[in-house]
Amino acid sequence: MLDEAIRPLEPASADEIVAAIAEAGAAARRIEVVGGATKRSVGSTEPVDVVLSTQRLDRIVDYSPDELTLTAQAGARIADLERLVAGHGQMLAFEPPRWTRLLSARGEPTLGGVISANLSGPRRIRAGAARDHFLGFEGVSGRGERFKAGGRVVKNVTGYDLMKLMAGSWGTLAILTELTIKVLPAARAETTLLLFGLADVRAHEAMQAAMNGSFEVSGAAHLPGFAAHAPPLKAESAVTALRLEGFEGSVAARADALTTTLSGFGRIDRLDGDHSREFWIQVREVEALAGDPRPLWRLLLPPAAGWRGPHGLPGDALYDWAGGLAWLASEEPAEKVRRVVRDLGGHAVCLRGGDAFGPREGPLAGLQARVKAAFDPLGVLNPGRMEATP
Repeated sequence: MLDEAIRPLEPASADEIVAAIAEAGAAARRIEVVGGATKRSVGSTEPVDVVLSTQRLDRIVDYSPDELTLTAQAGARIADLERLVAGHGQMLAFEPPRWTRLLSARGEPTLGGVISANLSGPRRIRAGAARDHFLGFEGVSGRGERFKAGGRVVKNVTGYDLMKLMAGSWGTLAILTELTIKVLPAARAETTLLLFGLADVRAHEAMQAAMNGSFEVSGAAHLPGFAAHAPPLKAESAVTALRLEGFEGSVAARADALTTTLSGFGRIDRLDGDHSREFWIQVREVEALAGDPRPLWRLLLPPAAGWRGPHGLPGDALYDWAGGLAWLASEEPAEKVRRVVRDLGGHAVCLRGGDAFGPREGPLAGLQARVKAAFDPLGVLNPGRMEATP
């Protein structure tokens, strides 16, 4: 485990971060970068000399509701940003998860942490990933150099798209100090259609039928019996859920049409308003597996084969993103899990109970090493975070 006794360094400006990295590089010290520290347990745990927290960098720099953009410092809390934009009838469309119970974490997720991990909730199938809403940033590289990319407008195509590189880098390339993201109007109405008792394969067929139609589904999940028993549903059998959002009239019409399309899959019920929102929070936070002691895997799979990954592995699984994301609690060896998922064209991340990202091999390993060397040649930032431990 990372040393909890190391007192965090809490810089209040980008210049202080530059100084901290320069000092660490000169003294051969290594820095662990955290925001709210909610994902601190994910990834390898090599010893560090300094813990640098961005929590004091929590200012909202600019919010332009008419331009659909929000600029904030990296330590700004996601909950605060969501309350701010909700007051203007807007939302963070990529639906960032918290995972605090899932990872037994304290603290609150921050904007920098969510973007650095590229975390997206159930609406990803409709709105895209976190990286697709990431417009620009300012940061400090592992060289101790300040740099920026992108901008504060939605339509920006100038220069290299470093946002895609930083999103998902888990703080191993740079410390983000200020980020600009896109926001979108919030839905006026929300309805979730529920189908009951479907086996995983049959549920997959129902989700694909919904996704292949013109229904504009914004959430598609399947909870087997063990997951569906939990609140707020407390269902007696498996539940397959399909969310529709938008204007009231549009949602009602699409819900009726989708109900007709799915009539052959059995009884269909509906959740509206707050009940629907409460359900999708449960899906987003993977509540059914929060207290499970087994290693927890996040399996990213082609939706057409999503159900096949967990079926080739003993354990309990639930599905999101219309089958493109499977959550699996399993005691199977990591090598087997990664092999099964890789053979299906997917990627496996162990969020709890093992090496998160696994070994890199071949051209990908070489590319990752070159990128790391370009931004952080001395290996100052989050050493080994995205590597398997020996």
